[in-house]
Amino acid sequence: MGKTLDNIYKLKECNRKGLAILIDPDNLSTLLLKTQVELAVANEVDFFFVGGSMITNDCLDETLEFIKSRCNIPTILFPGSIYQVSKKADAVLFLSLTSGRNAELLIGKHVEAAPMVKASGIEVIPTGYLLIDSGAQTTASYMSNSTPIPHDKPNIAAVTAMAGEMLGLKLNFSDGGSGAQTPVTSEMIKATFKATDAPIIIGGGINSEEKAANAWNAGATIVVVGNAFEQNTNLIKAISKIKNAE
Repeated sequence: MGKTLDNIYKLKECNRKGLAILIDPDNLSTLLLKTQVELAVANEVDFFFVGGSMITNDCLDETLEFIKSRCNIPTILFPGSIYQVSKKADAVLFLSLTSGRNAELLIGKHVEAAPMVKASGIEVIPTGYLLIDSGAQTTASYMSNSTPIPHDKPNIAAVTAMAGEMLGLKLNFSDGGSGAQTPVTSEMIKATFKATDAPIIIGGGINSEEKAANAWNAGATIVVVGNAFEQNTNLIKAISKIKNAE
């Protein structure tokens, strides 16, 4: 087990709350990125997830270098395509879209990406990625050409995560997608927590401290905050208070 994955498992084993900030290089100015890094350090954020469904400018390496020059928070690639690979990251979530039936995102694109990922030398974390219906079509569901799991079907999510774990996937990432109207429900997180042993990551629609707390209390190991943080930089302070009140 690599260092980054080991740290995630230690969070789960110690029943600690993990917090990640999603950085989309396409959406950031240098000033906003600087502010996000400073706030992340001040509020003891555990990880930066870096990537997006679309990266239309060549700034992934630059973004990673900027973060690493200013803090020691681990950077984990959250790739939206096979081209989002960089040796400047600490690790990559090697995502298998287990919620869908698009073979390209179950194994096809992974075959294309494998040589590049191997050559990068970064830690590879096999991750089951479940898109959950959030009330509106998101970029992730559109770009992946897949149907999300209905938000009111917790058992489907649970057995999907269970199957991924049996295939050797080390993390379960349930995501409403960028700009989700509603977060993954507590019932779905609880069902997945009960059915599996792997740490659970929850993203999409986490735009308040209450929603972050609900995800953690239901069994999430890591909560990911993305768009909401870009729009309200004070949000991370409020969520951090809950995280650190252990």
